[in-house]
Amino acid sequence: MKTKAVFYHAGCPVCVEAEQQLAACLDPSRYTVEHVHLGNAKDRVREAEAAGVKSVPALVLNGKAFHINHGADLSALKA
Repeated sequence: MKTKAVFYHAGCPVCVEAEQQLAACLDPSRYTVEHVHLGNAKDRVREAEAAGVKSVPALVLNGKAFHINHGADLSALKA
């Protein structure tokens, strides 16, 4: 059974680079990764926040948020 991961991002250059690196690192036979562009899916900002995301890019895996570099604070995406 595959583990679900959610990659939250805002489409900025930092996020795009992290997304490319992430794709190269996670084994697709073990993980299903959902990519959520919070700039386009503002209705999912609360979901990201509830998962512990403070800034993007971030990966939520097994219920834990892992912050990758720093592209934008989640609060900036709420506006």
